[in-house]
Amino acid sequence: MHGRAKVATDIVPLPRTTLTASAFEQLISYVVNGAWKAGDRIPPERELCQKLGIARTSLREALKAMELIGMLDSRVGDGTFVCPRSEFLSRPLLWAFTGTDHAELRDIMEAREFLEQDLAGLAAERATESELESIGAALKKMRKGLAAGESTLEADMEFHLAIAKAAHNEVLHNAVQLLRNLMRKWLVLKLMIPLVPAKVLKQHEAIYRAIRARDREAARTAMWAHLEDTAHLISRVVETRQTAVNGKGR
Repeated sequence: MHGRAKVATDIVPLPRTTLTASAFEQLISYVVNGAWKAGDRIPPERELCQKLGIARTSLREALKAMELIGMLDSRVGDGTFVCPRSEFLSRPLLWAFTGTDHAELRDIMEAREFLEQDLAGLAAERATESELESIGAALKKMRKGLAAGESTLEADMEFHLAIAKAAHNEVLHNAVQLLRNLMRKWLVLKLMIPLVPAKVLKQHEAIYRAIRARDREAARTAMWAHLEDTAHLISRVVETRQTAVNGKGR
C-alpha cells in the first residue's frame, strides 16, 4: 500500500544563508499549502538536500522537528510520510497532559462530552445508509472482540469516529479525533477494568439504536450518558494510579 503512495514534489531551492529553522519553515509550508498531502511519501533526503541547497544535518534536524509535532511519520525501510492534519497538534498537546496535575485531563473529557453529544445528534439527522453500516460494523467488531476476550479499544475508537464522520462536519470530526488521540492512554486503562467493556458495549448499542432510528435527542442523551460514565471511570483510574505513585514515593 505504501509503495503506491504519491511522492510529494514541488520543491524550490532555499537561499544559501538559511539553516535548520528556514528549512523547517519551508518544509512546513509544503504541508500547510497542500503541496505535500496526507499519505504522501516525501522525497529522499539526498534529493531534498540538493533541491533545498542545505546540508543533510540541517535537513535531518528539520525533519525530526516535523516528526515530533506530528506532521511526518518515519517508517523504517518504507520512507517518511505526511500525517493527517488531525495529528498535527496531538503529540505536543499530549506532552502538556503528561504531568501529575490532571486538571487538563478533566478539561479534555468535558470538551469531549459536549462535542460528541452534538456529533451524535447530527449523525442521527445526516448519516447516509453506508455510514450507518460503518457505525454498525464497528459495533459488531467490538462485540466480536469482547466475546474473544480481546482488546476492544480499536473498535471503540472506530465507533466514535464513524459517528463523527456521519455528522458531516469536517471541523468537528477533526476535533474529536484530536481529543481521542489525547485520551487514548486513559481509554486503554478504562477498558482494562473488569466488566467495563461489556458495559461500554451496551452503551454503544443504545447510541447506535438512537442514531439508526433518526432520533436526534435520544442519540444526544445516550452519548452524554456514555461519556459521563467514561469520565467517571477515567477519574477513578487516575486517582488509583496517583495514589499508587504517591505510596511508592514515601
